[in-house]
Amino acid sequence: MSLKRSLETVGMNVLRSMDPEKSHGMALKALEMGLGNAPGEITSPRLKTSLAGLDLPNPVGLAAGFDKNATALDALAKSGFGFVEVGAATPRPQAGNPKPRLFRLSEDKAAINRFGFNNDGMEAIGTRLAKRPRNAVIGLNLGANKDSENRADDFARVLAHCGAHLDFATVNVSSPNTEKLRDLQGKAALSALLAGVMETRDTLERKIPVFLKIAPDLTHDELAEIAEVAAESQLDAIIATNTTLSREGLQSADKDQAGGLSGAPLFEKSTQVLAQLSKLTNGLIPLVGVGGVGSAEQAYAKICAGASAVQLYTALVYGGFSLAETIIRDLDKLLQKDGFTNVTEAVGSKREDWL
Repeated sequence: MSLKRSLETVGMNVLRSMDPEKSHGMALKALEMGLGNAPGEITSPRLKTSLAGLDLPNPVGLAAGFDKNATALDALAKSGFGFVEVGAATPRPQAGNPKPRLFRLSEDKAAINRFGFNNDGMEAIGTRLAKRPRNAVIGLNLGANKDSENRADDFARVLAHCGAHLDFATVNVSSPNTEKLRDLQGKAALSALLAGVMETRDTLERKIPVFLKIAPDLTHDELAEIAEVAAESQLDAIIATNTTLSREGLQSADKDQAGGLSGAPLFEKSTQVLAQLSKLTNGLIPLVGVGGVGSAEQAYAKICAGASAVQLYTALVYGGFSLAETIIRDLDKLLQKDGFTNVTEAVGSKREDWL
């Protein structure tokens, strides 16, 4: 084991002995201080790809939630990820739900959170994004304030304020931790919300792509409605999926905590939803696969199920930040082994296995 990896293992053991939310804060601070894994751009002819018009060095991204307030952008730009999503950001700062609100489920390699969109607000986050590094693809997850009189309008407000500093924006109506937020995934509500967001996007000097992040707990009919709305709204991509409310098969003591479950137990469910969406959209809308990705094999499986790119987050809690580099390099080897000259050739190649 290399010295770098040994030091990371020691650091991870220390962090895992602490309160989960406090250790997450310390991990972010360590990144800001330049103590994280920093391989720089990781790419190859097989890994280079395009997502909704964005040129990516590789298809492995960091999911929203890790850097809610865009405080570690410089470090994340050097971390090897093909793209980075920060946030969620709401118009006004908000404290989120009462603590404790983050729980490690070590036996399940999972986590449950009920943060409730805690963040510094769009003004502070926008100021940090204005100073962002330009050698990385960086997007922002858009959220709504808990006490907002018009939640649908909140998404457009954040985009209007921060859009000039972004490469993409994600509409997040799928967090289970803001009451009734998931109601905005219904056809009529979602159509109206996206109309406002896309109208705002079109006023930006740079017409950035807009993504939609959906829940894994949707029926096939609900997914069909989302696919229809996505096409009508001319969405640029769909992120599948956010955390789940399911607790099936969990072993850890905190398995019954309220909130959204992420990590390894979500892999099967989120990949099935991904494959269904791929079929429903006929591959015409790019998909980003999220949920339980902890290895190159799992990243590859999501790509073969229909994802043009993938994101991870919870697996970093258990595998360390260098896990991203490992997954990216091993994904390249898997593509080579199967004879693909580029990752785009693998997208959806085994979709039927998940239907």
